[in-house]
Amino acid sequence: MLNSANNNFVQHTVSVSTEGNMNGYNRKSPQKRRYDMPKYAVPPKKKSGKERVPQPKNTVAMLNELRHGLIYKLESQTGPVHAPLFTISVEVDGQKYMGQGRSKKVARIEAAATALRSFIQFKDGAVLSPLKPAGNLDFTSDEHLENGIENVSNAELVELIQTLMLPAKNTNLTSLEQPTLRPQIFCMSHNANKNAIAVDGQKKVPDKGPVMLLYELFNDVNFECMNIDGAQNNCRFKMTVTINDKKFDGTGPSKKLAKNAAAKAALASLCNISYSPMMAPQKNAPLPIDDKASSMELPQIHADTIGRLVLEKFMEVIKGQEAYSRRKVLAGIVMTENMNFCEAKVISVSTGTKCVSGEHMSVNGAVLNDSHAEIVSRRCLLKYLYAQLDLQCNQATAYQSIFVRNTDGQYPYKLKSGVHFHLYINTAPCGDARIFSPHENDTGVDKHPNRKARGQLRTKIESGEGTIPVKSSDGIQTWDGVLQGQRLLTMSCSDKIARWNIVGIQGSLLSSIIEPVYLHSIVLGSLLHPEHMYRAVCGRIEKSIQGLPPPYHLNKPRLALVTSAEPRNQAKAPNFGINWTIGDTELEVVNSLTGRTIGGQVSRITKQAFFEKFGFLMKNLPGMTSRKVNKDYGETKADVKDYQTAKQELFSAFKREDLGSWLKKPIEQDQFGLAD
Repeated sequence: MLNSANNNFVQHTVSVSTEGNMNGYNRKSPQKRRYDMPKYAVPPKKKSGKERVPQPKNTVAMLNELRHGLIYKLESQTGPVHAPLFTISVEVDGQKYMGQGRSKKVARIEAAATALRSFIQFKDGAVLSPLKPAGNLDFTSDEHLENGIENVSNAELVELIQTLMLPAKNTNLTSLEQPTLRPQIFCMSHNANKNAIAVDGQKKVPDKGPVMLLYELFNDVNFECMNIDGAQNNCRFKMTVTINDKKFDGTGPSKKLAKNAAAKAALASLCNISYSPMMAPQKNAPLPIDDKASSMELPQIHADTIGRLVLEKFMEVIKGQEAYSRRKVLAGIVMTENMNFCEAKVISVSTGTKCVSGEHMSVNGAVLNDSHAEIVSRRCLLKYLYAQLDLQCNQATAYQSIFVRNTDGQYPYKLKSGVHFHLYINTAPCGDARIFSPHENDTGVDKHPNRKARGQLRTKIESGEGTIPVKSSDGIQTWDGVLQGQRLLTMSCSDKIARWNIVGIQGSLLSSIIEPVYLHSIVLGSLLHPEHMYRAVCGRIEKSIQGLPPPYHLNKPRLALVTSAEPRNQAKAPNFGINWTIGDTELEVVNSLTGRTIGGQVSRITKQAFFEKFGFLMKNLPGMTSRKVNKDYGETKADVKDYQTAKQELFSAFKREDLGSWLKKPIEQDQFGLAD
């Protein structure tokens, strides 16, 4: 009996256990469920960003792309609790647009749709709402219904605007008779980015980064890394951004910086939005406030054009002589007529960073004393001005010259109206403009605005780089002192540019023939500090300069920084420099330490060469009262009274500001005459 009971118990236990395992479930040791894939099922693919199907945009998303930072406001809520009717408004460009719906989301979508419909413009110029309506529109009126825009659904409206933003994409909407978008829809500077406008109405640098802002303003934005130049420790990336079939390039030492540069170039060209340091001057910056209409900033698109033209011309003229492409400082001058940058001409291109050694000074003006790139480019410009005056010597070619006869002034000739010259330097000029720039924050306030070092005249070091204050120099330079070993000192480039902004860039000899010629703008490739740059080129003497004989005056050139900034070059500066002027068949390579060409010849832009050209003009140029040059080079320059008066007033202004005395070269180097 007992055994029978035990057997029954065992059988029952086994049966329960077997019964419990029939469905693959064990109470004591539960197992995880397994998913048995069907025999012919395709394994799931990983999600890929390229294969995602983009969700259709609603009107709110579309409007936010065109006008970011909009605020939707609940105007009213009517109807019973179980069926409310919401009214929401949105303000776009000063005009309020309304939308209604059974939910706030629907009402917001309808308000955005109403605003988008106002962007549609037809062939006859009609739009759904005027550009500057006096009051709120009556959205229940039948006005413009003949155009069919009110009959378009919200989804079709978004598709239509996306189509109109891409002109290459054709639309088959027959009921709209080829509508277009109002020009005001595309990122004008006063409404594309509200953060780009300061409270007082002055433009400032946008708060958002260029790449983020570009994605907000445009839908079709594609970045691509084109190439990488340079060694591994000094790479140079080039990024290209494509927007509506337009390409914009940017370069930088990293892909991120190159991408930012490309985005800045696109924003400057398409939206007139600038990230230039000149957009946000410091509180202590003595930027001009007397003339609100004229800004010290050159438009960013013009600055980028100037920089690009000079770089392209340098790469063009250096072909075949790549051994001399090594450089630290690159400069060039671009000429425009009526500010038409589409037909701008590169007048000169040069490189160089050093000055002549004292033992190679010349008594007949046969060497280049200063081979810094911006100084050489200005001498190349002088060569161009002489060539343009040569055209006036022949009636058949006079019309080709940039000069015209001056019938109502004391100077026989003057520049044609609308001709402007723009100086490009790939870094801040040496001296006062550069000495403080690399280590100071653009947004910071100068704690020592009146320190003695600010604005002080500085000199270059013979056969080397860098500058020292003139007060620490030995004063007057003598010929025999330099030959005995005293260092030959040359005024810094910042000081020379300040001089050009008083006496002009034409030099003393040409000042007896033409009116003063001033730079319209200075574009830098890097190290643009608004306060220091403005002070260096004109600001430090604007309060003390006085008594300038007309038409001499204090010129205030426009300043700008290119979007693709030049990287800091840590390589040792070469002892040579190149120069090229429009009309030259080949570039000239000059040994900076000897002041002569690498072949030992006299350079084509020396004092000697210009004095010979001046003598030719005096003999052959129509309208000249004196036909002979009987004096030496120094005496001939001293005879140009107005120029000398303006120059002396410049030197006096520096002294009155306690900025030092202008250091002159030994007078013996100017005591040479014309060859018979």
